[in-house]
Amino acid sequence: MRQAVMQGVFAMLIAAPALGNEIAVKAPPAAAGLDRFDWRGFYVGSHFSHLTGDSHWAAAQGPSGTIGLFDMFDAFRGSGSYALGLQGGYNFVLPSGWLLGVEADIVTPNLIHGSQSFALPQDGTREYQTQTVVSGTVRGRLGYEVHGWLPYATAGFAWSYDRLHWNNPAADQQETALLWRLGWAAGAGVEVPLAPAWSARVEYLASGFGKDAVDFPAAGQRVQSDLMLHSLRLGLNYRIGEDLGKSDIFTRGVDAIELDRFAFHGQTTFTWQYALPFRSPYRGTNSLLPNQARQTWDTTLYIGTKLWEGAEAWVNPEIDQGYGLSGTFGVAAFPSAESYKVGSDYPYARLTRYFVRQTIDLGEATETISGGPNQFAGKQSPDRVVITTGKFSVGDIFDVNRYAHDPRVDFLNWGLVDATTFDYAADAWAFTYGGAVEWYTGAWTMRAGLFDLPATPNSTDLDPSFSQFQVVGEIERRYNVFGRAGKVMVTGFLNRARLGRFDDAVRQGQITGTTPSIDMVRRYTSKTGVSANLEQQLTDDIGMFARAGFSSPNLETNAFTDADRTLSAGLSVSGRLWGRADDTFGLGGLVHNISASRIAYLDAGGMTAIIGDGRLPNPGSERVLEAYYSLPVYSWRLTADYQYIANPAYNRDRGPVSVIATRLHTQF
Repeated sequence: MRQAVMQGVFAMLIAAPALGNEIAVKAPPAAAGLDRFDWRGFYVGSHFSHLTGDSHWAAAQGPSGTIGLFDMFDAFRGSGSYALGLQGGYNFVLPSGWLLGVEADIVTPNLIHGSQSFALPQDGTREYQTQTVVSGTVRGRLGYEVHGWLPYATAGFAWSYDRLHWNNPAADQQETALLWRLGWAAGAGVEVPLAPAWSARVEYLASGFGKDAVDFPAAGQRVQSDLMLHSLRLGLNYRIGEDLGKSDIFTRGVDAIELDRFAFHGQTTFTWQYALPFRSPYRGTNSLLPNQARQTWDTTLYIGTKLWEGAEAWVNPEIDQGYGLSGTFGVAAFPSAESYKVGSDYPYARLTRYFVRQTIDLGEATETISGGPNQFAGKQSPDRVVITTGKFSVGDIFDVNRYAHDPRVDFLNWGLVDATTFDYAADAWAFTYGGAVEWYTGAWTMRAGLFDLPATPNSTDLDPSFSQFQVVGEIERRYNVFGRAGKVMVTGFLNRARLGRFDDAVRQGQITGTTPSIDMVRRYTSKTGVSANLEQQLTDDIGMFARAGFSSPNLETNAFTDADRTLSAGLSVSGRLWGRADDTFGLGGLVHNISASRIAYLDAGGMTAIIGDGRLPNPGSERVLEAYYSLPVYSWRLTADYQYIANPAYNRDRGPVSVIATRLHTQF
């Protein structure tokens, strides 16, 4: 199954060069509506690559070996030997038609990793591991255009930043060393035009690094190792032109690709947050810390192809980097939905979504759809059935609100972009496998979905057996009040999973005389919840939203956050009211609470996946007020954000907390 999923992913990714070949071979550029493609000047782009390699190593005290650097794609971990990279360069085209270019790139792997175990005399088993954290190249290119194709050769300088480990598994001891490697890169590829400014490429690249040494002082070892990597890259480039000063890429941004059967979009978002000093008389393992700043950055590519009538396939490779405040601990309504539960100092690649959507029109297609991320432009019937299956976020389809649901452009707080009691199925990055069916008929929409739950609550791994699952149902009613559009949705879920009860954990802790631990009392059970979602246009320039919900009060969280009852509401105001039509001001508030059994568990020193101050003698409702102001800056959108959080982690002894943030976002 895993191999089939991986093959499907790469089949969709390879659609880009395949379509480029179709344009170049079946119709010359002029006949396809394009002038002869101009390769000259600056360009930027991105690529997805599949990697393999090896590392020969030798320790001063005798052991040596060869480590293979390849991991099969694991669909339920989302891990494997793939990478996402960004590149940029400049091309010269000589009068003879030869192309000379220079290109630099940075490559962010998901997992380029390997290990080898060995025995030391009188010392037992040891393990040596190597992992490439981030790498890149600076290369020259030599090519010649032939009938719309640009075959080329490339060679130059390579670098790699690696993390090496020397482990003693028996004693659970590990030493880590970081190593910069310098080496060479060489390869060949072919590039073809797709659109007036876009081209696609397929490229093979080999990178070699000679022997370098690192020390592991505690083990008394010095280890020498080399590194060889092979990658097959599928990439897209956007031509800026010969004069950066005359280019409008900085003011207008990048033009997306929208062809008959292929589309390519992208986005990037940088978020910085700072928690001001606040009252903190005591701390626990999962406490929010005062006086700290954290940042996150992500870049997502949206690659789509039309399969047959009404069917689309989309793949979303993504680069992620950074941490939430305190490692995404300490507040149930966490202040940044741009922060995953997994953080990293260095950028890394993920395949966040790969899914197929089938739309079945039940009437005449009269509604116009604008093209965008994960959506082809076109027409559809108001009455239709939409079927989505694959890997995506439950929040892509359920509990959607136009005024408060996208942390890249509106509110940041978890409790304002979703109902905190909606414990939707997800891994630690908020994505899962499953399927959903939507039936649009008149003013009504009915939705139902079945999704895989994490292997353990809030885990990075999804359950490969699908024995833990979620069923979601939603009813939506659209209406108009005095000519103003609105809708209300009711969403319910049922989780069948191995979950712990808080009263069981407290009871076991009392019997054993230990701190209660929810993971020691898990058993297969059912968790349920219901939430309502209101969206209402008040005037041409003001919209409001509101959510309310509750869930099973004595069970731990599967995949979202700690909340048993929630209520939130707010406003989204267009800057047109004060003469700035492209600006937006948002104001929202949230209050949510937890049950007496969860309070007793936290007061006894228990920890959940998100919160735990070590005790909770003075519990209270966690309350959040968030305000943001968003404005365009050329092709970007800049946001200033402020959040006031009372009783973080439901603890009246700590806080209140003020969090300030800024966000920079662009998409095409």
